[in-house]
Parts: sequence; structure tokens; C-alpha cells
Amino acid sequence: MKDAMDANRPKSKEGIQYHIQAKKGDLPRYVLMPGDPDRVVKIGETWDSYEKLARHREYQSIRGKYSSEPIGALSTGIGAPSAAIAVEELAEIGVDTMIRVGSTGTIAPGVECGDLIINTGAVRFDGTTSYYVTEEYPAVAHHEMVTALIEACEHLGYRYHVGIAASTSSFYTGQGRPGFGGYTQSWVKDLIPDLQKAKVLNIEMETASIFTLASLFEMRAGSVCTVFANRITDTFQVTGENRAIHAANEAVRILSSWDRIKEENGKRYMYPSLHKEE
Repeated sequence: MKDAMDANRPKSKEGIQYHIQAKKGDLPRYVLMPGDPDRVVKIGETWDSYEKLARHREYQSIRGKYSSEPIGALSTGIGAPSAAIAVEELAEIGVDTMIRVGSTGTIAPGVECGDLIINTGAVRFDGTTSYYVTEEYPAVAHHEMVTALIEACEHLGYRYHVGIAASTSSFYTGQGRPGFGGYTQSWVKDLIPDLQKAKVLNIEMETASIFTLASLFEMRAGSVCTVFANRITDTFQVTGENRAIHAANEAVRILSSWDRIKEENGKRYMYPSLHKEE
């Protein structure tokens, strides 16, 4: 029989977290977070080198180096509940910087399948974060993460957009799609038009939970997603995944250089003139 664990924060006596099956020191401070476990291996194949760490349920993890910088990746599965578990357990093992690398659907004109979207914040339709903090609390990206992702896309020459997402707990009716057999409710038909009026760029399922918990736990979080679905043209195309991966990799390289500059100058936050002084 396996050793009993603390029911409040389950982990082995060696400190291995129950869900992600990792302990302190297993992953570096910078971790990419795709939803799809298979995307973890695709990410590793773009690095200088990588090794598999663990696989349990929807959580697959690897660690390696990109541009000589230590980097990790951990899948979150689909939706806010599993993403929140990933953030909780990453925080426990010392990770402090995360980038969601996902796919999304756009509801904004001028955005095409294969474009990248960098989210500055997210509408909290996720259903999980309300168990952590009042609904008025914002789900926002860390400012350094947004800037690093923008710089990465500019460096790579990728077409990208910046703005607010809506994170839902449902792929179908919760994103304005009909359920099985055409099932719907009146509010479903109004969802996308209302979000468009609020200038929301895209709909997905994990960003709000990652942003909210990262803020609560004093971590840094960002999100870059490739557009698979265009809800305006009613087009679905699996494209741009590698661009999202490369953008996230480059953002980690940029962030790590900024972190060194901050440390050398005794600063807590990165700002433009600090970079120019180097």
C-alpha cells in the first residue's frame, strides 16, 4: 500500500506533487503551458535539448534548454479546473513564470486563422476562479510577459494581435455554439455579439484561471494563442501552432535577459530606460 499523503496538499514524502508528479528542482522558473499533452513534446523538439520528466492524467512535463536558458513545459489539459491545479502545484515547486501556449477562436474582425493573439487580460467566465476571489477581481497578464511576447513576435516577424480574451468553462454553448441536436438558450445567441461590443478579441478556456491565480500567488503569467477558429467567417483551421511555440520560446529568452538586468541593477521591475542603460 502506498504511503498516505496530506489530504489538503497531497504530495509524497519526497515532495512530489500528486497531479503534476514533480517536486522542487524538477522544473526551472520559466515554464510553458500548453493545454494539449502532445504539444509538450512538440515544444521540446524546438529547444536545444530536452528530457521527459513526468506524465500523469492530462499533465505531461519536460525540461531542457532553449538558447542555453533552462526552460520547462507542462500541459494543463482542457479548461480552468485542471489549469488551476497546474498553477497551484507549479507554485509549490518554485516555478514563478508561466506562458500559456494554446489555441483559440477569434470573434474580432481583421484576425485570421493562424494569427497569434497575446492576451492582456481575460473575462472570467471560467467557473473556477470565483472559488479563489470575488468576481470583481481582474484576470490580468503580468506587464513584462505581455511586452516580452510582443517583442518576440516582432523579432520573429509574426502577425499578432493584443487584447482581452474571454475564458469559458464550455467549448460549445459557453462559447456561443449550439449544443448537441441544436440545443441552445437565448443568452447563447447574445454571447458573442455582447463580447464583440466589449472589444473582446478571442474566446478560449484557460487564460483567466492562469492569470488570476498567478496574480494571487505573486507569479508572472502571459498567454500567446494561435487562432484555430474564426467565428466571424465560420472557419476552423488547425494552423499556427509552431508560431505560438516559437513566440513563447523567444519570450522566455527575452525575459531571462531582462531578469539578469534587473538583478544586476537591483531593480524589481523592468522598464525601457533600464534596458537602454545596459
